[in-house]
Amino acid sequence: MNDLVRHHTALSDTDLQWLHLLVSEWQLLSDLSFADLVLWVPTRDGSRYVSVAQMRPNTGPTSYQDDMVGHLVPRGKRPLLDAALDDGRIVREGDPEWREEVPVRVESIPVRRAGRVLGVIARNTNLLTVRTPSRLELTYLQSASDLAQMIATGSFPYPGQQGDTDVSPRVGDGLIRLDADGVVQYASPNALSAYHRLGLAADLVGLHLGQATTELAPTRGPVDESMIKLASGWAPRAAEVEGNDCVVQLRAIPLQPKGSRIGSLVLLRDITEVRHRERELLTKDATIREIHHRVKNNLQTVAALLRLQSRRMDSDRARDALNEAVRRVGSIAIVHETLSQNLDERVEFDEITDRVLGMVAELSPDRIRGYRTGRFGILPAEVATPLAMVLTEVLQNALEHAFAAGAQGTVEVGAVRTEGAGRETGRLLVTVQDDGCGLPEGFDMRQAGNLGLQIVRTLVEGELGGTFDMVPAPERGTRVLFDLPLAPEPGVAGE
Repeated sequence: MNDLVRHHTALSDTDLQWLHLLVSEWQLLSDLSFADLVLWVPTRDGSRYVSVAQMRPNTGPTSYQDDMVGHLVPRGKRPLLDAALDDGRIVREGDPEWREEVPVRVESIPVRRAGRVLGVIARNTNLLTVRTPSRLELTYLQSASDLAQMIATGSFPYPGQQGDTDVSPRVGDGLIRLDADGVVQYASPNALSAYHRLGLAADLVGLHLGQATTELAPTRGPVDESMIKLASGWAPRAAEVEGNDCVVQLRAIPLQPKGSRIGSLVLLRDITEVRHRERELLTKDATIREIHHRVKNNLQTVAALLRLQSRRMDSDRARDALNEAVRRVGSIAIVHETLSQNLDERVEFDEITDRVLGMVAELSPDRIRGYRTGRFGILPAEVATPLAMVLTEVLQNALEHAFAAGAQGTVEVGAVRTEGAGRETGRLLVTVQDDGCGLPEGFDMRQAGNLGLQIVRTLVEGELGGTFDMVPAPERGTRVLFDLPLAPEPGVAGE
């Protein structure tokens, strides 16, 4: 709609915002009218109309099988549009049009803002299924007529009252029509069922909805005046009512077609199951975070016991082996600590890399400097845990074997990540490079008996499904390369 309005019309950005506001609300008008809506805006030179938005009803058959957005119509071809735009009034004159052997009643509703008519809504009703209207249909049509009058006078939609259209109550979810005093004139079957689940034993018609609602959903302390105003339809508001183990979402829309309030519509929806599922998910998330927190604590306890044991060792080799085990356990604990602070099973791995660098650097304080370049980004837990162990082993190996005693140097951890498109797998290329003494002559990574390298090879190739290589660095030192596949993020195109 933005492109069509800016390309074809002279409307300002403020006018465009009003049209967006209208389009965000006009599903209500379409459903109450049992009709298709098409928004026509005059072009910059006034010689034509361009259709910038379209809505089909959920309550009846459509009048348009084709998409009308973007169509241009010369002024004079549709007299009802001309009359509504020029006179600023709702135009209902004329005989039904025939479209593919279907009779269609066409009406035009001017869209007014700040005293100016910005465009015209063409309301198209399929008359093929017209029958004697029921009480529900008569209420819908009367409410639609009131809303159309408000659009024509510029008093609808209400700014600042739009919520999430995916969860906001719709006409079919439940509708209550109130008079000016807040007394129920009509309640749809779905609305009545929702109030029965809240605990209402009687019929809604004739009750003051605000008082009835506060009695069904009592609160501790004084009476909730805002709930009375909402349920009485005095202001355009939305809220949730909870009672009798049931949650109902309410939205009030005051009706003032001639400038003064004659009543209101209250849309409502039973969202009990939605809220129950949300609470279950929150409980599950909290449980998972608590599990990760306890695993982290247990791992830190194991690391502390190993550290105590290493201090009692007489053999240097045994002491070094236990200290290596402490660092391996610590790298896993870092991942679980990060997971315990997140709502999902994914972690920001750059933070973990920096902490692993700091932990391993404790082996050579003020002698070897470690730093990171590039970004790992967010990784799932099943990748983060083995990758943290891999980095720990490689960094520890570099600090122990790349530098002579007392020598100074640097170790760089680099990451280059490429995202896949759709279902295509992305890649993560990780490099660990030092400027130490380099690989010994004749070194064969496959034949090396180092336990750390065996752990790295097993994790990278077996668990992560990647490749692992150690080569001489371009100038001096050693470069370790990991090429890992990454599954596409949830919700990407093609999923």
